[in-house]
Amino acid sequence: MDLSLSDEQRQLVEVFAAIYGRESTSERVRAAEPLGFDDKLWKALAETGAVDMAVDEAAGGGGASELDLALIAEQFGRAVASAPVVEAQVAARLLARCGDDGADLLGRVLAGERLVTFAPRAARGGALELVPAGAVADTVIALADGRLVVAPLGATRRPVQNLGSLPLADVEIDDDAAVLAEGEDASRLHSEALDLWLTLTAAALAGAAKKAVEIGVEYAKERHAFGTPIGTFQAVSHPLADSATAADGARLLALKAACAFVDEPARTSELAAMAFAFAYETARDATYRSLHIHGGYGFGMECDAQLYYRRVRGWAMVYGEPGVALDRVADARYGPVAG
Repeated sequence: MDLSLSDEQRQLVEVFAAIYGRESTSERVRAAEPLGFDDKLWKALAETGAVDMAVDEAAGGGGASELDLALIAEQFGRAVASAPVVEAQVAARLLARCGDDGADLLGRVLAGERLVTFAPRAARGGALELVPAGAVADTVIALADGRLVVAPLGATRRPVQNLGSLPLADVEIDDDAAVLAEGEDASRLHSEALDLWLTLTAAALAGAAKKAVEIGVEYAKERHAFGTPIGTFQAVSHPLADSATAADGARLLALKAACAFVDEPARTSELAAMAFAFAYETARDATYRSLHIHGGYGFGMECDAQLYYRRVRGWAMVYGEPGVALDRVADARYGPVAG
């Protein structure tokens, strides 16, 4: 696997890093709370083609690869951005895969007329829990009772307050939902979309973990105790070094999962879930260590470390704890447990 970036990919990373640096400062992230949605940032991303690029050229999009999307997601994570980019990209690509049944809505998405999100959790009894961007999107694509459906969002959604300040909502799927696919086709399409969501979220978590380490390192250089920077103490430097190493590993695994869509399609589900589980644990530990190194200051709302500490937990729990993802890894490798 060659993870060296092409000139086009480097330019792509630079473009989105610049957008987030300009439109998703820590002050803007705070200002977007508690809803966790920055309309100005979302418009800037839409104008750049962040959603369009996730769709194949044959369907009217930019034809970006999964690796391209993962590289963008990494920058999204570094900025803990207040915009549902990952869910919108996954939903748009899923609509394109549905052919004529999703063509009309896809056209409106690409025209910027609709914000469509993707529910990684299947519905239970007609109810969707913790739908990412469910509080701000117009429509959600979900798996419900063996059918892949498109459901309008409005009166049926109940925004969920959360410490991660994410625009989550619980949603009731009613009779207005349109069916995109049924049976095995529905399960397959949703599973493929979930693989992409897990991969991109893993890349975002890896980016957030890396940035959290950098924040901790900078503070460890500035903060002095007994006349010396606290970063010289092993109790500070060693945990940061462990998290820095783990963050690099999480990034590599997320990019490997992204490459698997083309290079190892039979392992896509396994690697995507594995990358998600490892990236979540890495981001969880890295943000905790950065917060801990800041001491009492880290718990203050004016400290950037707490933004990462809260946000990465919210991103991951939209799908579930690492054990849920590891069950998916086991199912992909060994087959589902009988019964």
